[in-house]
Amino acid sequence: MSAPRPGLFCRDCLTESAGKEGARRCPACGSPRLLAHAERDDLAIAHVDCDAFYAAIEKRDDPSLRDKPVIVGGGRRGVVATCCYVARTFGVRSAMPMFKALDLCPDAVVVRPRMDLYAQVGQQVRQMMLDLTPLVEPLSIDEAFLDLSGTQLLHRAPPALALARFAQRVERDIGISVSIGLSYCKFLAKIASDLDKPRGFAVIGRAEARGFLAPRPLGHLWGVGAVTEKRLAAEGFHTLGDIQAMDEAVFMRRIGAAEAQRLWRLANGRDDRPVSPDRETKSVSSETTFDTDVADPHALAGALFELCEKTSARLKAQEIGGLVVTLKLKTADFKLRTRSVTLHEPTQLASRLFEAARALLMKEADGARFRLIGVGASALHAAQACDRGDLADTRVAREKATESALDSLRGKFGAGAIMRGIAFRGGEK
Repeated sequence: MSAPRPGLFCRDCLTESAGKEGARRCPACGSPRLLAHAERDDLAIAHVDCDAFYAAIEKRDDPSLRDKPVIVGGGRRGVVATCCYVARTFGVRSAMPMFKALDLCPDAVVVRPRMDLYAQVGQQVRQMMLDLTPLVEPLSIDEAFLDLSGTQLLHRAPPALALARFAQRVERDIGISVSIGLSYCKFLAKIASDLDKPRGFAVIGRAEARGFLAPRPLGHLWGVGAVTEKRLAAEGFHTLGDIQAMDEAVFMRRIGAAEAQRLWRLANGRDDRPVSPDRETKSVSSETTFDTDVADPHALAGALFELCEKTSARLKAQEIGGLVVTLKLKTADFKLRTRSVTLHEPTQLASRLFEAARALLMKEADGARFRLIGVGASALHAAQACDRGDLADTRVAREKATESALDSLRGKFGAGAIMRGIAFRGGEK
């Protein structure tokens, strides 16, 4: 009897199999979810992406939504934050205007975002990633790069098998699913994670990389938007294979852009960027689009306070705080206003975010009607450096205790269980 083939295992029962790469069913459990790849045990760079993250959490918490099209987002004038895969079959996509999404899928169940809860669940998934390797580079609340190099002895399994176990653990303990891309570099791992969604696991090895990339459009390259793609097309480049066919130095001279070398190397599957656990989050923010334009300062302040609480929850979940508070407003004619203020110390408290943002708002609430309001925190610091107070600031201990108590109650009874009166009064004191 031949030894089990090391490149083939079942993602459901995790059984190694001696079957060929073309096998369709696991001989142990009958599952079709087999993973076979000749380079499987030589690859250690992964991209993990939670599937329809916000919508998945809503379906987890409300089983009646399981088979329904679900859209997470604002009112008809807002945008789709995310949607489930059922809604996607109707053509609904993230960042699509809500009115268009509802025209495509009128039977969709629309759920308001619960960012504080999503941040908490994202932190749970992040901790499970850190159980695999300390080399975790977050990209957003629901996705990250991982480098599992050198972890085989720790997990008693190659990276691919450890990642499959991780995916099972996320489904079992958290109740959502993830898709995984595995390769030798970040660029290809990110592409791979999109190939088999949802509950996917795709592998791109070194031997196949150039051939895999060759027919892909230029938009697959990071940093290539519509303008750059049009400029490259004018030079005769339409696919990554067109770039591969040209010598690196010749391509750089012909394109003449600072990014030319990076584009050529990515098109050829070359990406030397390490997975960096110290990748800095630039800012944390929340915003909302009103169903009708709002001019009333008290109504604007009420909405602003709720956004400050959401931003605060996200800061606390990531164990960071911000020194700079930024107010974002969009007028009825789509003109954007942003105003910022630097605090005397970084904060993660909703009350302090609101105090600073409200002062900015009152200067802008001049009778103009606004369709959108948002608040953000930047110049981020570790939680230990936040809200320490001093002899001139004796309120901070009381504010921290109050918010801690409220956070504890919300964690026990749900995000909507406790609302402060200020949200109902529209910010009046």
